[in-house]
Amino acid sequence: MTRLPAGVLREASIDVGAITANVRHLRALTDSEIIAVVKADGYGHGAVRSAVAALEGGASRLGVADIGEALALRRAGITAPILAWLHAPGTSFVEAASAGIELGISNVDQLLQAAAAASADRAVGVHLKLETGLARNGVAPEDQRVVFAEAARLERIGKLRVIGLFSHLSNTSAEDDRAALRVFHEGVGIAASAGLAPPLHHIAATHAAIALPEARLGCVRIGIGLYGLSPFADRSSAELGLRPAMTLRAGVAAVRRVPAGHGVSYGYAYRTDRETTLALVPLGYADGVPRQASGAGPVLIGGRRHRVAGRIAMDQFVVDVGDAEVAVGDEAVLFGDPTLGAPAADEWADAAGTINYEIVTRIGPRVGRRQVSA
Repeated sequence: MTRLPAGVLREASIDVGAITANVRHLRALTDSEIIAVVKADGYGHGAVRSAVAALEGGASRLGVADIGEALALRRAGITAPILAWLHAPGTSFVEAASAGIELGISNVDQLLQAAAAASADRAVGVHLKLETGLARNGVAPEDQRVVFAEAARLERIGKLRVIGLFSHLSNTSAEDDRAALRVFHEGVGIAASAGLAPPLHHIAATHAAIALPEARLGCVRIGIGLYGLSPFADRSSAELGLRPAMTLRAGVAAVRRVPAGHGVSYGYAYRTDRETTLALVPLGYADGVPRQASGAGPVLIGGRRHRVAGRIAMDQFVVDVGDAEVAVGDEAVLFGDPTLGAPAADEWADAAGTINYEIVTRIGPRVGRRQVSA
């Protein structure tokens, strides 16, 4: 029986070799430059380790949501180009510019703030984001001529380097994404008429990078696929040639034999229907295990699959293992690589009524991360 090291309650092991392999696979599949998205602490996997592994696999750039995430990567010694695209109103771009962070720009105010952060010997790199139908940030079509003209002027006088034009797709349907892609191409044409010729165009994340080849544009942003999870409801990681990088597990903290009719956890939402064995797993919603998966989340103990019995609490939940032989310290695996027998993160997502992105990203800080490379 596999066990965690002595004294370890819970951990998420992160297979950086899987991240590297996933990037190599997607780079070959798309024949495109890869921007590896490591926002939100690398979707819960660790931003620095994920970035290093992705660069090892052939990613040429990194993407994050905000400047703080980008600066943390710089402080860790990562020198690859990094793009940050979500900014609070009034954000100063001076520190980001001095660290060589590329800025996603969604309006003229941000454009001017970026130019103000330039120095005599350093232009600020920017990617101009276009609104193509997602109704989030991005330069609206009616504002593009003004913004592009100003960007071209600032580039001519050495304040900015326009490195990319980009947007994001809804993944609603191929037809919706193609419509957004047409809007994007119209914006690219307006930018060209203003004198902008950035080397990068990117609109596809993992979903479109795989399913919509015309959206690749020579550069794609890979987020969920980096970590070996599928963005599709009807296609598994294995079917996409991806390896899940995170395995979440804990050591069984207590085992007790109980009679039929015994209540389990808060509210007695579960009562045993026979004499049975209960195993206590020290993971709860404080660790990111969704309470919505109470009574449904799958758990692998001793090579056998079970379900959460009753409600998931803040720090722990119970599994009814029947007559299986289970001892304190035995490994309980919540999710990992299904090809190795573990439940999939997708199963927890289904049990909780959410998506696999949320399952891995929400794993909390008291769950120690242990780096491995299979």
